[in-house]
Amino acid sequence: MIYRFTIISDEVDDFVREIQIDPEATFYDFHEAILKSAEYANDQMTSFFICDDDWEKEKEVTLEEMDDNPEMDSWVMKETTISELVEDEKQKLLYVFDYMTERCFFIELSEIITGKDMNGAKCTKKSGEAPKQTVDFEEMAASGSSLDLDENFYGDQDFDMEDFDQEGFDIGGGTSNPYEEEKY
Repeated sequence: MIYRFTIISDEVDDFVREIQIDPEATFYDFHEAILKSAEYANDQMTSFFICDDDWEKEKEVTLEEMDDNPEMDSWVMKETTISELVEDEKQKLLYVFDYMTERCFFIELSEIITGKDMNGAKCTKKSGEAPKQTVDFEEMAASGSSLDLDENFYGDQDFDMEDFDQEGFDIGGGTSNPYEEEKY
């Protein structure tokens, strides 16, 4: 059996990778295949997250053992086979490759190929450039680039006080401050 995963990024529109892998391979093998396909260095903390259909994180598979509580389930990439946590087509995963900014790839098990076997993993489709592996905050500051925080950042610049619901707001009224009472 072979699992075919499709990997996309929300940062680069034309970035797509397809990786075929043996379901009995470990998440570490999958991690290495993703790094190689994106031409990333293997020097960052990363994690896989098994997600529900709405991309909500359910289980984390970490690169290194992070939990020292024996009562909590924890999964480590080198010790966990893919088939242990992924068994259904359309299963969704996140691969966080930049922990500082929570940047990730979106992964879906697009096909389970039966009747064939393979060892390891292979990138079978590669299009688009991968996003930068990490964001260099010092480089961003030196170049003068920043987040676009103009007057529209918090919403419509032409808001009107008349649009606010007056209930629940004491706008210029003559009532006393509730925090001046002794019970506070």
